[in-house]
Amino acid sequence: MSTARRKTSTTTTGRAAASRTHVPAGSGARGGGAESVDPAELPVRPGEDAWTSAEVAELHAELNTDLERLRAEIEASEAAITGLMRDSNDGAGDDQVDAGTKNINRESELALANNARDSLAQTERALARLEGVGFGVCESCGQPIGKARLQAFPRATLCVSCKAKQERR
Repeated sequence: MSTARRKTSTTTTGRAAASRTHVPAGSGARGGGAESVDPAELPVRPGEDAWTSAEVAELHAELNTDLERLRAEIEASEAAITGLMRDSNDGAGDDQVDAGTKNINRESELALANNARDSLAQTERALARLEGVGFGVCESCGQPIGKARLQAFPRATLCVSCKAKQERR
């Protein structure tokens, strides 16, 4: 996959493309499924409706789709980085602008790859929590994170107030 094409997939178009991909619940890397998660056991904030099986299955499918997309992004980034590293050795005769451009491209690819790896780790952790214990509970205060927050960002590990405190530090 070309560098330009891969970079496009990391924007919101990549998320839109990933959301169109159908991954049945329970087909994740762990082999477990949303079926093993009892929605009644997932915490909710006061005033929120309880989780439904369909909502849990949707979260599970979204996380699995994100896993596949991020793995593909990492693979593409690593291939692009390998190509850039290989091409950087034959820069004899390049002027300073060419050398600088190659360095910027290489650094950009490395940053994108590291970001995708971090996102992959967060997604794997969220999926493990959803399939096991701790999904929906703030890691700081132990209170429910909130159903709406988790539906918007399933990798959240902190409630809104704890996240705000963390960002102020």
